[in-house]
Amino acid sequence: MQTHEIRERFTNHFVRAGHQAVPSASLILDDPNLLFVNAGMVPFKPYFLGQQTPPFANGTATSIQKCVRTLDIEEVGITTRHNTFFQMAGNFSFGQYFKEGAITHAWTLLTGSLDDGGLGLDPDRLWVTVYLDDDEAAEIWKKKVGVPAERIQRLGMADNYWSMGIPGPCGPCSEIYYDRGPAYGVEGGPVADDNRYMEIWNLVFMEKERGAGLGKDNFEIVGDLPKKNIDTGLGVERVACILQGVENVYETDLLRPVIDVAEDLSGSRYGSQQQSDIRFRVIADHSRTGMMLILDGVTPGNEGRGYILRRLLRRIIRSARLLGATGETMEAFMNTIMDTMTPSYPEISDNRERILRVAITEERAFLKTLVSGTHLFEEAAAEIKSAGGRAVDGPRAFALHDTYGFPIDLTLEMAAEAGLEVDVEGFESLMATQRERAKADSRAKKHGHADLSIYREWVDNNPTVFTGFSELESQARVLGILSGGVRVSEVGQGQEVEVILDHSPLYAESGGQLGDRGHIVAGGTVLEVRDVQKIGKKLWVHKAVVDSGELAIGDGVVASVDRKWRHAARQAHTATHLIHAALRQVLGPTAVQAGSMNRPGYLRFDFNYTEQLSPKQIEQIQAITNEAVDSDWSVNTIETSLEEARAMGAMALFGENYGSTVRVVEIGGPFSMELCGGTHVAHSSQIGPVALLGESSIGSGVRRIEAYSGLDSFNYLSRERALAEGLATSLKSPSEELPERVAQLVDKLRAAEKEIENLRRAQLANESAGLLEATEEIGGVSVLLTTMDADTSAADLRSVATTLRDRLGQREGVVVLAAPSAAGDKVPFVVAVTEPAVARGINAGKLVNVLGTYLEGRGGGKADMAQGSGSRAEGINAGFNALRDEFGNL
Repeated sequence: MQTHEIRERFTNHFVRAGHQAVPSASLILDDPNLLFVNAGMVPFKPYFLGQQTPPFANGTATSIQKCVRTLDIEEVGITTRHNTFFQMAGNFSFGQYFKEGAITHAWTLLTGSLDDGGLGLDPDRLWVTVYLDDDEAAEIWKKKVGVPAERIQRLGMADNYWSMGIPGPCGPCSEIYYDRGPAYGVEGGPVADDNRYMEIWNLVFMEKERGAGLGKDNFEIVGDLPKKNIDTGLGVERVACILQGVENVYETDLLRPVIDVAEDLSGSRYGSQQQSDIRFRVIADHSRTGMMLILDGVTPGNEGRGYILRRLLRRIIRSARLLGATGETMEAFMNTIMDTMTPSYPEISDNRERILRVAITEERAFLKTLVSGTHLFEEAAAEIKSAGGRAVDGPRAFALHDTYGFPIDLTLEMAAEAGLEVDVEGFESLMATQRERAKADSRAKKHGHADLSIYREWVDNNPTVFTGFSELESQARVLGILSGGVRVSEVGQGQEVEVILDHSPLYAESGGQLGDRGHIVAGGTVLEVRDVQKIGKKLWVHKAVVDSGELAIGDGVVASVDRKWRHAARQAHTATHLIHAALRQVLGPTAVQAGSMNRPGYLRFDFNYTEQLSPKQIEQIQAITNEAVDSDWSVNTIETSLEEARAMGAMALFGENYGSTVRVVEIGGPFSMELCGGTHVAHSSQIGPVALLGESSIGSGVRRIEAYSGLDSFNYLSRERALAEGLATSLKSPSEELPERVAQLVDKLRAAEKEIENLRRAQLANESAGLLEATEEIGGVSVLLTTMDADTSAADLRSVATTLRDRLGQREGVVVLAAPSAAGDKVPFVVAVTEPAVARGINAGKLVNVLGTYLEGRGGGKADMAQGSGSRAEGINAGFNALRDEFGNL
């Protein structure tokens, strides 16, 4: 049975049982505790915690949620049951049914016949576990379902008590295992061998709330949840493994095709060697996870989600290389995994080109890193050998890995080829320190969910009626007041407050548009509204200061929007739509929005693109945008279903969870059509001029355009014009000739600077020629050991050393120069060796390290030239004497 059919059977089973099918949420949710959605229940947390009322007709739901867990990326592939990306099929009850309902629903699906829509598993091969003291669940399994007592086992908190690992909902659970047979391990059930007995479904009886703590069993239970709930999770991949009769999840229909491609590209064979098998599994697992992350809008970067994606993609490249693949491999892997996953996630088809672009660009960048890392390693190996060493030390291996992204596996491989060892213990020690620091940072950032329950009454019973699409002033009544996070009945002058109204014309921040500014007025009472935020997508919270008078719950008020603020905000937001459309015309459909922010008169627009935009492209985008403004198109809004909006061709944003009814903003027919809940002008001409300030990179594969709109754009262009006119007057050149005139002046300036530099160095070389008079003959070698003027730069020091070495001609000679700074805290030094001296075995790299020991510094280089820097000027004479001893012993 194909994985896609397993998903379909699961959903149909619970829909028939009255559950509402809920689409998978994005892997990226606005949750301070999570980088990615890591469990099927995550999108439902507000309902479990009682912060919001479930919007499902029967109080039950079912979903197949995309999940990513990345705590132990290095362990992927070592075991054959765990994936970083997995699909969690779940059914949820919010106070409707509890243990018996969850257990019977699961058993019916697992053991039901294929003809009846079940999965057809043999009931005699199913085992269950329950929490230690959960007699109720054990009795249901035994008496209601008929599972023999000997196949019901009890486990402790670490195994059968579920939570997210952070404060939030939790409860005892019951897990269902499938016995794969004697070939996979010993008898005795899950407590004896969890390899033979594979866990396939976890039924969580969500009834408690946990507090802070670490680990699976070291936390406090702080109380009961408002209702007894059900949260279950069936591992789709594990069930596929059983139903397809394969050894492990990597051999199912979703991942095995990637392994096959890896075999073709590398020449290695899966199943031939344990270490190779791990690398094959890493490629398969990370290809799927990386693809799904890119699909949901993540791009490679150096922190957060982007860093996780970068690590995954680079581990694919590294593993393919270690298997024997050469050249680029990412396109083949990504195309294969997209083929296997598209039947379950049809949106992959529309994003195929973008996914490939992001993955291939990262691969090419990393291959360059491998080239530079190889060069650095070769230099390090030469230095180590010349100094008589036999091993790459831990700090150097760690620097190659951490600073240059050079994998330790490749360092080990290349060290072996060079006849060197690697201080793996030292490397691992530094890695462990880094991991512990990262874990400490992570623990510091983890905290319980913000207590939004204080707003729940209003979210459930009095959601705000937003009137701001049709009016800028509304009659309203005060439903609630908060001060300092506490509900109060009245407030007075000078207090900072949060006000809940039954109606409001003020826009609450969302979709990149900042909240409106305005006022709340009641007779002599005036509140200045400085921000408006949205709670649970239903409640408007007005953050304000009481300028005068007093305000009490129940008061009738007039809420009004600052008209100037709203006008400029609408201009900027609508301009954002035009720029997005213009970008896609110029750059193609892969330039997809990755975020935006707009405030009155200003906007920034982030988009996925891997290359810097040319001046011509920026000019085209600006021209198309302003042509759309000049076209005076009507800006139309249409409320419709999400399915109909997609059929119309409306664009949606990655990471957004839309309701069943959406708002489509259409400008100029097919020119721009997007799902958007913001405020906009009525006609495109009302935006006024749009001036692009430029574009820049804000991360790997993500670019940002900034622009002004309306009067802010006019004022910016006026300043630019005044600046150009002033420059034209100063240079006595027409404005249209300014670029050419400035370019000429810049070229002349650079030529003059280069000539001055050449003259200065020639003068320095002439002045330093007399230094050769201090040359000493030691051990048959002409040796110059001397200092130069304070604050002589390292570049000048190297230039002089090269000149002096050349003047020694074919003599066996060595030039050693140092230049302490005036403050004595920095000492650059250099060693230059003639060719005959190198032939004799004298090595500049070794000598520079001898000198560095006395100057509290270090250096490196080649046999004929090496340089370094120290911090102890008073050690120069001792260092020179040590070098004299070196030459005396030749």
